[in-house]
Amino acid sequence: MSKRIILNAFDMTCVSHQAAGTWRHPNNQAWRYKDLDYWTELAQLLERGGFDSLFIADVVGVYDVFRESVAGALEDADQVPVNDPFMQISAMAAVTRHLGFGVTAAVTYEQPYLLARKFTTLDHLTKGRVAWNVVTSYLNSAAVNLGHQQQISHDERYNIADEFLDVTYKLWEGSWEDGAVIRDREHGIFTDPDKVHPIHHQGHYYQVPGIHLSEPSPQRTPVIFQAGASSRGRAFAAKHAEGIFISPATPEQAREVTQDIRQRVNAEGRHEGDIRIFTLLTVITAESDAAAHAKYEEYQRLASGEGMLTFYGGWTGVDFSTFDPDEPLEAIDNDSIRSVLELLAKADPQRRWTVRDIVERRSIGGLGPVLVGGPQRVADELERWVDVGGVDGFNLAYAITPGTFADFIDFIVPELKRRGRVRDQYTSNTLRETLLDTDSPKVAESHPAARYRGAYVGKNSAADGTRPSVIKDNSSDEGKLQ
Repeated sequence: MSKRIILNAFDMTCVSHQAAGTWRHPNNQAWRYKDLDYWTELAQLLERGGFDSLFIADVVGVYDVFRESVAGALEDADQVPVNDPFMQISAMAAVTRHLGFGVTAAVTYEQPYLLARKFTTLDHLTKGRVAWNVVTSYLNSAAVNLGHQQQISHDERYNIADEFLDVTYKLWEGSWEDGAVIRDREHGIFTDPDKVHPIHHQGHYYQVPGIHLSEPSPQRTPVIFQAGASSRGRAFAAKHAEGIFISPATPEQAREVTQDIRQRVNAEGRHEGDIRIFTLLTVITAESDAAAHAKYEEYQRLASGEGMLTFYGGWTGVDFSTFDPDEPLEAIDNDSIRSVLELLAKADPQRRWTVRDIVERRSIGGLGPVLVGGPQRVADELERWVDVGGVDGFNLAYAITPGTFADFIDFIVPELKRRGRVRDQYTSNTLRETLLDTDSPKVAESHPAARYRGAYVGKNSAADGTRPSVIKDNSSDEGKLQ
């Protein structure tokens, strides 16, 4: 039996996400990112195509490295203006039944106590179809606007993330027992306080003594997505993630990465079957190879070279305006996305990448490869990524939206169905069940969140020394707190 290919759509609450300049295309509806109808229509389109989830990226800073200015990002709408990715989720869930929603939130600038409530709320409202894409943020502009002198160092951000997730796991999995909410109308008890537990977390970065604010949701812990490319990032992903995003240039390079990740997962005592690995791709397709290439050339004519250098400036922390356009680049290690420049070199081992190459070869695909072709050619290549590269599925970016997604659904999905590579219909409801082909909406026993199941039972509870007594006043039907 052929391995099922998982399909995620990759979007962002902005105009230009991975491709630069194509917002100018007359069929590109990206400018509607601020309209709720755009998101509900997109969700319905993706569910029609059998997608597993819509993954919404986010940044809380701006791309201001290129020419030391945000002007280029503003002119090309390169991830600015950008809206909050949480707000449209419940509306999309209301018009779909199966599609999952991955939401990005940076632990560096959130508090676990409050963020845990946000995700529990979304998990309730979506009936268990939400994932959290855990990021640590890479933009210095975000750091300085959120109270820091400069960006926190790369490995330190991951140390913060480790403790952050530990706190949220305690809140989601351990604070409320399964039978805590009893809704006893006769006795006037909605929640049994003996079954709700303070977590008493005292750590290096966070102190969270109290209970989780929300009752348990269908998944309790949302599906954990993560994209860590560095060694420290891969270690973090191996420990926590259920969906792991990578961006190699070829299936052969993907094989090296996927093997390394799965070895790390096993070393953490987790099972390979409890994770899925996705690679970033942009697919330009049509009814034939020739029509697809004509479409790609049309997009290329609209591409913005300066827009893409603005993107790469933010992704790498390097101001490419200071380089001779034809001078070969070398990998530069810094506290932004350390692997990006290395990936450029790996994308074509025979090429010594220059600034001009980035403009000419990456303005559509951004950080990931671009596949151009008709249904047969694209399906063949997708299968090669799975069979040779060891990936489980794809994070599909757009050149124009929703056109790129609609083309994939109309031309590629039927061919993948014919080959038995994607599902004919949904068989599960929660995202974890859909994504991992499991019969439980809860994290696997080998996941670090699972160790907090029942961890506080028989210990302290919300009733211990915290509940005021209620004395009945004979002159009133109301109780008075003493």
